[in-house]
Amino acid sequence: MKLKDKVVLISGASRGIGLAIAQRVAVDGAKVAILAKSTMEDPRIPGTIFSARDAVIASGGDAIAISCDVREEAQVVDAVNQTVAAFGGIDIVVNCAGAIQLTNIEKTDMKRFDLMHALNARAPYMVAKHALPWLKKGSGGHILNMSPPINLHPGWLGPHLAYTMSKYAMSMVTMGLAAELAGTKISVNSLWPETLIKTAAVQNLLGGDQMIKASRAPQIVADAAYLIFTETPPNGGKASGNFYIDSEVLISHGQTDLDRYAVDPTVKLRPDIFLGEP
Repeated sequence: MKLKDKVVLISGASRGIGLAIAQRVAVDGAKVAILAKSTMEDPRIPGTIFSARDAVIASGGDAIAISCDVREEAQVVDAVNQTVAAFGGIDIVVNCAGAIQLTNIEKTDMKRFDLMHALNARAPYMVAKHALPWLKKGSGGHILNMSPPINLHPGWLGPHLAYTMSKYAMSMVTMGLAAELAGTKISVNSLWPETLIKTAAVQNLLGGDQMIKASRAPQIVADAAYLIFTETPPNGGKASGNFYIDSEVLISHGQTDLDRYAVDPTVKLRPDIFLGEP
């Protein structure tokens, strides 16, 4: 029960990877602040902050549901204050909220460009900024961003420049904060999936049922995040400024049976973007 009574604030936690991480830390008895805009059911993207809260409590933790648009600074400040008022502090921040559109420059309108940069770049910076005073009060905090290693191969830039720019900006938040906080007990890392993950984005924007079958369940990312939060680095101290891949984290800890995460073990897995060559 390594995370018992630890306070974990997660953006984009009403479904998908964010919810899976919330449920995984709850098994240890963590206290989770569920941040998302989803307060009403949507048949295209099921799950709300309230259903997520209930799922976390059912998994063994405590939780509060906070309606929060992480693009709005006042709402982020209020979410941090609500978390501290309910649980007494913040130990871990996970930035899962995001937006995706894999289109070229001519097919990407500026409203969508702004949305991706607001959610993928500005929001994790802002959530970290306002949570930081509370992370510093703890005995060793974590910030985990769902962003990829920066790969400047033109093939990752040309087809969907706006999205790539926004996710690489999120990765720069990891790099920059890890350097800025090097003299503290706070670790800042990124985590990225090796394959597509079964999420609403894959279902609705990236290929539907066919791509879902070629995906892994979000629990693989959650299990990797848990190990990042709880396992002491081999050389002691803290691990910070890393770009972890979910499968590599699990394998490095002796968990080699990854077939259990496959949505359909008979279908070849589809690699996620930004890893290797396009």
